[in-house]
Amino acid sequence: MGRLDGKVALVTGAARGQGRAIAVRFAQEGAAVVALDACTTYDHIDYPLPTTEDLDETAALVKDVGGRIETMVADVRDEEALEAAVRLAKDSFGSLTTVCANAGIGGERGKMWDTHEDVWRTVLDVNLLGVWKTVRAAVPALIEAGGGSVVLTSSLAGIQGMRHTSAYVSAKHGVVGMTRALANEAGEFNIRANAILPGNTNTPLLNNKATWRLFRPDLPEPTLEDVKGTMQDLALLPTPWVEAEDIANTALWLASDESRFITGVLIPVDAGWYVRT
Repeated sequence: MGRLDGKVALVTGAARGQGRAIAVRFAQEGAAVVALDACTTYDHIDYPLPTTEDLDETAALVKDVGGRIETMVADVRDEEALEAAVRLAKDSFGSLTTVCANAGIGGERGKMWDTHEDVWRTVLDVNLLGVWKTVRAAVPALIEAGGGSVVLTSSLAGIQGMRHTSAYVSAKHGVVGMTRALANEAGEFNIRANAILPGNTNTPLLNNKATWRLFRPDLPEPTLEDVKGTMQDLALLPTPWVEAEDIANTALWLASDESRFITGVLIPVDAGWYVRT
C-alpha cells in the first residue's frame, strides 16, 4: 500500500525542480498525477526556464517508478487551461483529491523603487494570482470528491522581508495569507490547506548566476563555490541548501492521510534559517 493510493494530484510547475520532485514522489506512493508547466519564457526573467522537454522528462521519471501521469503545457495565469487540467484529471483518473500549487518564478534583482513595473506584474501574476487561479479551478473538484488536500508553495520569503526581491517577497507573503483564508473557507468541505516555505533549495531558481550575485554582490561574477559559504551561514544544519526532494517529502506528508487533521499551517523547510539567532 502506498501512502497516496487512490489519490489524484494536480501539480503545477512540474517540469523540473520542486514540482518534478513532487510529481515523482507522489507517484512512488501511489497517486495518479496531472503535471502542468508553462514551458515558456517571461520578459525580465534572467535565468533559464523549463522547456517541454523538461516536462517530458518528468513524465518519463514518473513512469519509471510505475506511476500514472498526464502532462499539459499550461500557464497558471490562464484560467481556461487550469480548468482543462482539472477536467483532464477527472476524465483520466476519475477525480481530483490533491492540489500542489507549486509554480513560481523569481527574477527581479534590485531595490523596490528601481524595479520595473512589468517585473512586479509578471511575478505577482504567476506567484500569487496563478496560485489563486489554480485553487479556484481545483477546489470545486475537491468538494465533489468529498474533500482533499491543497498544498501551496510559499517561501521563507513569505514570512521574512528579504532584500532585492520585493515582488517575490510580496507574492509569497500573499500565498501565506491565501493559505490561512482557504483553510477557514474550505474546512467545512473536509479540505485542508497548508503551505510549504522552502528556504534555499537546490533548483535552477536558486542556482543561477543572477541569484548568486544577490548573495555575493561584492563579486562581479560569483560562482557556486563563492556563494556556498554565505548560504551555509544562513542555516543551522550543516548544508547550504535543502534538496527538491525535501520539499517533495513535506508535500507528501501534507497530501497523505497522516496529516488528516492538519490545516492552515506553514512549514519551513530551510535547515533552520528562520529560527537562526
